Parts: sequence; structure tokens; C-alpha cells
Amino acid sequence: MSMNETRLKRLWSTKTKNDEWWSSFVTSPLAIAVNLIVVDYKWLTPNRVTLLSFFTAIVAAVFIVISGPMNFIIAAALIQISHILDCVDGQMARYRGTTTGLGSYLDKLTDQIKVILWFGVVGYVTYHQTQNVLPVFLAFIGVSFYSLRGYVKYVVMYTEMLKDKDYLDVMGKDISDAEMATQGNAGLGCGVLANVRWFIFEQRKIIFFNEGVFIFMLSLALILNMLMEMLWIFAISQVIFGIGRGIQRGRQLCLNKRYQILSVSEK
Repeated sequence: MSMNETRLKRLWSTKTKNDEWWSSFVTSPLAIAVNLIVVDYKWLTPNRVTLLSFFTAIVAAVFIVISGPMNFIIAAALIQISHILDCVDGQMARYRGTTTGLGSYLDKLTDQIKVILWFGVVGYVTYHQTQNVLPVFLAFIGVSFYSLRGYVKYVVMYTEMLKDKDYLDVMGKDISDAEMATQGNAGLGCGVLANVRWFIFEQRKIIFFNEGVFIFMLSLALILNMLMEMLWIFAISQVIFGIGRGIQRGRQLCLNKRYQILSVSEK
């Protein structure tokens, strides 16, 4: 096996096991292709790539504000480049074995700011196009309920950790086991048929309307100049999933509490 093949195999192993819809079969593989070229450049650290991704996102937002068909197309391309770089940094850190808490924090923080920035400027631009405040409201609702999806997760984690100091270790193992159980065989050496099955299986993730889905949706809406329609879909989907996630996490807490009561009564 040649050096490039060995590097490609190692990089493929850094791909997140349960990637989001668009990330799984587009931006993450493209990030691997980028890393094939740059991963050994020591001066290019994962945190610098994260900041480059964030800077690209800001430039994309500027082109959205300027408006116009060509500027929207440029913004759509920059959004996808930003998302590819967002995959590059994590793959690079795992490939080098240099993952850090700070890097993970910076990555998640900039991801959240990018979503707020992009949909904020889209709401602003659509308001100027329509002279109607509705798109601003839709953008606000979408971003708020998207943030709620993550917020309730961390509330539950904090609450569970107060009761059980080993909660994160147990949860991490459960997540790892679940990912291994659901991850189909794909990638290098798996054959065409196996990769086709994996690709088809990945398409089910589009219904979850997570970050990968609405980043794709945003870029497509910019190219087609269908921003109002995109904002409706974004707002409605995030309200549904935000409320659903809140109910799911609350139910999780209740079931855990019930389990603890039963465990105590049985002793």
C-alpha cells in the first residue's frame, strides 16, 4: 500500500461515524480530500482551520447582505466551503491525535454563531425584499428553536451529572455502541455495492433537519432566490424538532428518576 493510500485510509477513519445528512456524503468526504493535501502542514493547526471556517462564514454573510443573484451564488459557495473547513478541523485533530477541549469548544461556539449570523442576515435581506417583518420573525423562531435542541441536551446532562458523577462515561459508551451498531460498512475497500447501500441508507437523515440539512437548504435557497420559502421550512422544522427534543429529554429524566426509585425500593 502506497503512502497516499495509507494516509487516505487513516483520514477516512477520522470521519465522524454518525455524520449529519449533507456532511456524511458530501462535505466530510471533500474535507478528507482537502486534508490529503494539507494535513501534514504543521503550521496549519485545527484551531486555525476553525477560525478560517468562521471567517469564510462572515464573508458569506457579507455577500448575502450585498444581495443580487451573483452575490447569492458566491455566498452559497462560501457557506459550503465554510462547512467543509468545519469538517477539516476535526478530521485533522483526530488524524494528528491532538484533539483538545478548547478546540471542541471553539468549534461548537463558532458553529452556533454561524447559524445565527447566516439566518439573521437572510431574515434582514428578505425583509428588505418584501417590506414585511415576517421573515425576520421566522429567522428568529428558527434560530431560537434550533438553539433549544442543543440547550435541552446540556440541561439534561447537567441534571444527570448532579445525580451520577459517572453519567458522562456511561453516556459516551452508549453513544459509541449505538454509532457502531448503525454505521454501515462503507469507504475504502468495501466495494461499490456496499457504498451504494450506505449512501441510500444515509438519505433517511434528511428528515431530521439538523445543521447539515439546513446549511444545504440555505445554499440552495440562495442559488434559487427562494429565501422566504426556506425561512418557512427552517422555522417550522426547528419548532417541531425543538419541542420534540424538549419532550424527549424531559421524558428521559422522568424515566431515569423512576428507575432510581425502583432500584432503591428493590434493595
